[in-house]
Amino acid sequence: MSCPTLVKSAVISALAGFCLVSSAQDHELTTDVVVIGGGISGLSSAMSVLDHGGKVAVLEKLPGLGGAGNYFEGAFAADSDYKRRNGLKEPTADQVYKDVVRFYNYRINAVVLRTLINESGPAMDWIETKGYKFQLNKRGKKDRHMAPDGFGAGFIKLFYRDIEKKGGTILLETPAQKLIQNDKGEVIGVEAKNYKGEKVVVKAKAVILATGGFPGNQEMLKKYVPDIGKEGMARIMLRGPGIEGRTGDGINMAKAIGADLAGMDTIAGNSPYLEYEPVIFQFNGPQWLKESRAALSQPFLWVNKFGQRFYNEGNGRYWNDNHNAMTANGGVMFSIFDENMKNKLIKDGPLTDFNQIVIRGEPMTALNEGLERGIKAGYAFKADTIEELAQKIGVPIQNLVETVKDINAAADAGEDKMLGRPKEFLFKFSDHGPYYAMRGLRAFFQTLGGIRMNSKMQAMDKKGNVIPGLYAVGMDMGGLYDTSYDIKYPGFTSGFGMTGGLIAGRDAMRLVNESKN
Repeated sequence: MSCPTLVKSAVISALAGFCLVSSAQDHELTTDVVVIGGGISGLSSAMSVLDHGGKVAVLEKLPGLGGAGNYFEGAFAADSDYKRRNGLKEPTADQVYKDVVRFYNYRINAVVLRTLINESGPAMDWIETKGYKFQLNKRGKKDRHMAPDGFGAGFIKLFYRDIEKKGGTILLETPAQKLIQNDKGEVIGVEAKNYKGEKVVVKAKAVILATGGFPGNQEMLKKYVPDIGKEGMARIMLRGPGIEGRTGDGINMAKAIGADLAGMDTIAGNSPYLEYEPVIFQFNGPQWLKESRAALSQPFLWVNKFGQRFYNEGNGRYWNDNHNAMTANGGVMFSIFDENMKNKLIKDGPLTDFNQIVIRGEPMTALNEGLERGIKAGYAFKADTIEELAQKIGVPIQNLVETVKDINAAADAGEDKMLGRPKEFLFKFSDHGPYYAMRGLRAFFQTLGGIRMNSKMQAMDKKGNVIPGLYAVGMDMGGLYDTSYDIKYPGFTSGFGMTGGLIAGRDAMRLVNESKN
């Protein structure tokens, strides 16, 4: 019997070894492992299944692959061959683990966290064997495995090519609807819908959930994350991809069959950002916008909604610390500077980097355009006096006047005794305008809670039992973070996504092989 094809022209598919059976409005596919989600962790899982001798089908709800994985800059890994070649012996996996559990006050799944840290080096080695070339960041540091071509899209392209070459199947615009279990409670497949709205049933020995968490689901955010929607708190923005598909699908499907959840109140804050959406355009949009975002976090003067300092502005590049400090101050900040400070940025570039996007030493020649556009849009302000500026941004006039006097005194003394801003970042405000302000809001790029799992990435129920045949990877994993994201080791989410994918694919194939015996 010939097998009819299910896929539309936009779908990437290599159907060797699969049989798609259709009847009226239903279609059925049988494979070894089905992966739900075509982002960085889902594609890593699929590659792992193929490398361990299995057949795999990936279901992706959106028209394209990668999702938020197209935008990460680099991945964490400890003790990798890449690091050893570049002379980096530290931090070791042991050092990272000890630092991280202390940062999270031990309120995490220590065994799973240790497993992911230990396996992160071998995972990057595995990826390198496929011909992937890691990059150094722009400052020449060798502490992260930077993505090819600067962003995660390079990884996504390479992963897809590997999956296609080895005969994997990828069905786009095919969102999963629910998990299928047998009488023993084993997960044996998934029910989905294709782009025509027709039911698609994929039967498999294992299902790997890789749907990216729930940053695009407002109801879940309000239910689980206390800092969102809190009275008196400014709104928070999502720094996500242009088309947002991360709506908690995997977590909700697992919960529906009894999976336990962990760490659902935690998000990866990334702040501040201008009130300009989509926020991701400040990351990869026009130069005037990127430079405007860079100006927002420069160490001149940050004030809260009361016109008072609240944070060491010299730490502006630590976006997670910024986020936490802003959360404690109503979720909004104003970055204040004068004409001389603005011209210094235009001529010499930023004093602190904005990620690897606008970095020190690169003149910010588009900043004037950015300020003009920001003033028209309502998130940037210009005034002839500090008093007038306070009125425009809506903070108490006398508070802002006193705050400027205080920072000028600190600049004269060469020491910030209050909040400890380094001497090289202490600048005195001019007695004459114009003066500028930019309003910043909090943003986040990931939710960090999800399904409780063990060190094999197997999903667990509320009694601590494995749900046979079900795995969770990437941002569908829960219990790895508490309160916030640890910026000391950037790249955890992408690195753990790829590492978890390797582990889950490997163990899923163990299950497949055992079922054949």
